[in-house]
Amino acid sequence: MRGSILLGTVRGLAVRAHWSVPLIMLLFAYSLAARTLPGYAPGQAPVLYAVAGVVGAALLLVSLVVHEMAHALTARRAGLSVRDVTLWALGGMTRMERPTTARAAFTVAVSGPLASLFLGGLGVGAAYAVEAVLGWRIGVVVLGWLGGTNLLLGVFNLLPAAPLDGGRLLLAVLWWRTGDRDRAQRASGRAGQVLGTALGVVGWLAFLRGMTGGLWLMVIGLFVAAAAAAERRWAELVTALRGVRAEQAMTTPVVTGPDWLTVDRFLSEVAARTQHSVLPLVDFGGRPSGVVQLSRLAAVPAGRHESLRVRDLATPLSQCTQAAREELLISVLERLANGGGLPILVMEDGRLCGIITAHDIDRSRRNPRRPPFPHPFRDTDEPERQV
Repeated sequence: MRGSILLGTVRGLAVRAHWSVPLIMLLFAYSLAARTLPGYAPGQAPVLYAVAGVVGAALLLVSLVVHEMAHALTARRAGLSVRDVTLWALGGMTRMERPTTARAAFTVAVSGPLASLFLGGLGVGAAYAVEAVLGWRIGVVVLGWLGGTNLLLGVFNLLPAAPLDGGRLLLAVLWWRTGDRDRAQRASGRAGQVLGTALGVVGWLAFLRGMTGGLWLMVIGLFVAAAAAAERRWAELVTALRGVRAEQAMTTPVVTGPDWLTVDRFLSEVAARTQHSVLPLVDFGGRPSGVVQLSRLAAVPAGRHESLRVRDLATPLSQCTQAAREELLISVLERLANGGGLPILVMEDGRLCGIITAHDIDRSRRNPRRPPFPHPFRDTDEPERQV
C-alpha cells in the first residue's frame, strides 16, 4: 500500500503502517483519555489519563498486528507465500498467495478473528484480575477497553461479507460446497455489497439522530461496499480471462523510444508521433530498459528539457510488471500490486515482444481467444523491438 512505512519484522515478515494509522491511534488515545477513563475512573490527574490513553492505543496497535500475523503465519503453515503485513485506518491487510484449496482459505480467514477474540477474552480477564487483586481503576479501565475493542473487532470481522474475514469464510464454505472458487467469490462480493450498504444507511440514520459514531459506521459501510464490489468485478474478470495467455492479450509490434534521448528530443521525435500515454524504452543495444509516462515528461520545467534524459524519469525495468508469452494473464494480474502496475511488458529471452495495457485487458475480456493485436501506430524512426 502506498504511503506506508516499515515498522519492523516479525518472523521474517515486514510489518508496515499506512500514514493513516498514527491518525486513528491518536483518535483512540484521545477518546480513551478524554472520555472513557474520566467516566469510569474519575478524580485522577489529567497527565495520568493522557499516559493511559497512549498506552491503550499502543496496545490496540499491537493487537492489530497480532490479528494480521495470525493470518500470515497460518498462510505460511498452509504452504502459501506471504509478502508482508500492512496496517491502516480500518484494520490491516496481509499480502499473500491466493489459497489453492477451500480448506486453506477457511483456516487462513478464521485465524485472524480467533486471535482477536482470544486477545479480547484475555483483556477482559486481566481487567477482572487487576480489579480483584490491585483495585487499580485506571488499569482496569484500559484493560477492559482493550478487551472489549478486540472482542468487537473479532465479531465484526466474522460478518459474512467480503472483504471482511467472514466474507473469506463464506467464500471458503461456498467454494467447498460448489467446487467453483470464482462463483463463491462473486457470491461473497454480493454479500459484502449488501452488508456495506446496510451499514452505511444505518450509520447515516444514526448520525442524523445526533450520534457522531454513526458517521464512522457509515464510512466503514461505504468501504466494505466498495471493496466488495471490486472483489466481485475481479471474480468476473477471472472467469472471463480463464485460460487466456499473455501472448493472446498483448499488443504487438511495440512502439518504443530510445532511453538516451533528452526530454525535448523525445517529445518532438517520439511522443509527437504516437497516441500513447506510456511508452517502453530501449537502450543502445535494443534491450528494454523501462517505461516512461509522457505526462511526467510534460511536467518537466522547460529549462531542463535539454539536459535531462528520458531514462532519468522512467520506471526502470526491474520495477515494471513483466510476463512470459505463455504465462496465464490472470496470474500476471494477480501480482500487479507487487510489481510496477500497468502496462505489462511481455518478454522473451530478454527482448520485448509485446505490451498489455488496460485497453488490451478489456478487449481480451470481451474476446478472450483473439490473436496478438497488431499495433496501429508504428515508430518510423526506430526499429520495432520484437522477438
